[in-house]
Amino acid sequence: MSDSIQQFADIPRQFVKDGTLFLNRCTKPDKREFIKISQAVGIGFLVMGVIGFVVKLIHIPVNNILVGAA
Repeated sequence: MSDSIQQFADIPRQFVKDGTLFLNRCTKPDKREFIKISQAVGIGFLVMGVIGFVVKLIHIPVNNILVGAA
């Protein structure tokens, strides 16, 4: 009985230990790394916007053909 309680208590303890090690290993990005990440995110936003625009551009005429000019 005591062994199962000990195993149950070890799970959160190990989680906290792993979390602390992870946070201690993390570092704040330097300026160059931040700019690189920002550019990648910006390009991703731009690409997703272009894809959405193209899909909308194709969807409107196809929808008008299928539904008809009501």
